Amino acid sequence: MATPVLSTILFDLDGTLLPLDQKHFMQGYFSLFGKRCAELGYEADSSLLALQAGLKAMLTNDGTMTNKERFDQAFEQMTGIASSEFNTRFATFYETDFHQLKAASRRSSLASDLVTMVRNKGYDAVLATTPLFPWQGTHARLSWAGIDPSLFSLITTYEDFCYAKPNSGYYRQILSSRGVEASRCLMVGNDVGEDMVAKELGMDVFLVTDCLINEQQAGLEPYRKGSLQDLYTFCEELPICK
Repeated sequence: MATPVLSTILFDLDGTLLPLDQKHFMQGYFSLFGKRCAELGYEADSSLLALQAGLKAMLTNDGTMTNKERFDQAFEQMTGIASSEFNTRFATFYETDFHQLKAASRRSSLASDLVTMVRNKGYDAVLATTPLFPWQGTHARLSWAGIDPSLFSLITTYEDFCYAKPNSGYYRQILSSRGVEASRCLMVGNDVGEDMVAKELGMDVFLVTDCLINEQQAGLEPYRKGSLQDLYTFCEELPICK
């Protein structure tokens, strides 16, 4: 039986294409979220508890509704604020305040060139970032990385996806959306628990170790791994995708 030919590369964003201090980023995100809520006249502490509930709801989503719907439901239940009202009043947050979090990241000179290279070789590129943010928040982080969103055929955001990493349903939804078999995909990421789970579905994987996350201290032997520079070299050696 012939070996399946690679056609699609899934790229994680935070800590992979965008070097990021995850702890600094999340602390800053919560701080800015609470501050904006207070400015809008909402109680900051209860809003932050509702944010935590919303994040948990998305992380445990079972596919019956989108992550946005799941978040809105949890947030509204916790605060009593209609999601339509809150979303309207909060709409500019990801285009303004959120950009302050760029300080938790740094731009890699390789990231944009890497994605451009694989596209020029004919590979499909998917931005497989766990879909806990609206599209504005994801596009903001892409801008920090200096990557053109149009390079990706699919960007996973909370408006469209019904699961979050490491749920296998997240990866299955990508496969279904792109109409591709797992055996023809390469998942690239920095989180052993969230990204390398794609291997269990039959994807090839590459663990980027520059901002490695390995909360369970799992062995790394099963995975191809290296720096973003190593990944760039690996992709340079890939054949043209026909």
